[in-house]
Amino acid sequence: MLTAALLTETMQIKADINRKSPICFNMKTIKISTLINDNLICMNNNYGAEMSEYTYEPPKIWQWNSEVGGEFASINRPIAGATHQADLPVGKHPLQLYSLATPNGVKVTILLEELLALKIKEAEYDAHLIEIMEGNQFSSGFVEINPNSKIPALVDNTGDNKLPIFESGAILLYLAEKFDAFLPKDPLLKSQCLSWLFWQVGSAPYLGGGFGHFYAYAPEKFEYPIERFTMEVKRQLDVLDRHLANNKYMCEDQYTIADMAIWPWYGALMQNKVYEAAEFLQTRSYKNLLRWTEEIGKRAAVKRGIMVNRTWGELDEQLHERHEASDFEFKTQNKLVDSDECYTE
Repeated sequence: MLTAALLTETMQIKADINRKSPICFNMKTIKISTLINDNLICMNNNYGAEMSEYTYEPPKIWQWNSEVGGEFASINRPIAGATHQADLPVGKHPLQLYSLATPNGVKVTILLEELLALKIKEAEYDAHLIEIMEGNQFSSGFVEINPNSKIPALVDNTGDNKLPIFESGAILLYLAEKFDAFLPKDPLLKSQCLSWLFWQVGSAPYLGGGFGHFYAYAPEKFEYPIERFTMEVKRQLDVLDRHLANNKYMCEDQYTIADMAIWPWYGALMQNKVYEAAEFLQTRSYKNLLRWTEEIGKRAAVKRGIMVNRTWGELDEQLHERHEASDFEFKTQNKLVDSDECYTE
């Protein structure tokens, strides 16, 4: 049988392994063998994983290895700046959006469609597609308006001077103030709105860059980062669920840019539209958050907003570029495909 002394030694060895290489948390079974009374005793540790012959030891100085990085290795790099010369297209409307229908991009198109639903004609916009997997965000034209090379980016050509705005949260706040909509006037509610808006800006990297990448996109599954980021995301879901137990929207009964910022990320997670992690996270257990997710998803402007710059999914839900309100009726991919087929026949 396993003696107390051997158990103590075993736990010390396990602690040493984990201290030296946290990545060992990924392994299926750590087998520690010792010879006692001519018998080989093997013990599986609680992390339940098999010891790998190789563990990553960081070098003293990091060097970029473009072959490492998983699904997004081709578009991630440690330097800023343009990789090629290319001007951005410019449409006829004052507001020019350069984006893709990721959660951050959807935030902005939902707000623009909500503004248009209020009959604010000045909110008309052109939405140009930025194919991030093809490196469009590293063009000289895009880098000029967003040196960080991340979508979305907006240019307001309303006045004499071109006004570029980047970072989705900044774009939401800029448009809400410009058109005096979806930003509460009451000081208390406005402070809540801004707090929740920037809560989302700070929290989403844990969900997307942390949990999403390690759970869904990493070339290998590592237990430690998945466990760490899952705990954080579960806490975020609980924060939202508790708040929405006593509030219809994020700011009491007012639908604001805070809802528009949070919904594309956490609503998509609740509906299993990102990372395929709804069962793993047990998202349906967050009843108040689920109610809020479903209510916002029924809004006509939201349904339109999630279609803009979308290049995946059902063809009738893809509107690669948006330049007119009628594009939702005539320019979705199913209509364009049908048109091409008729033309070739």
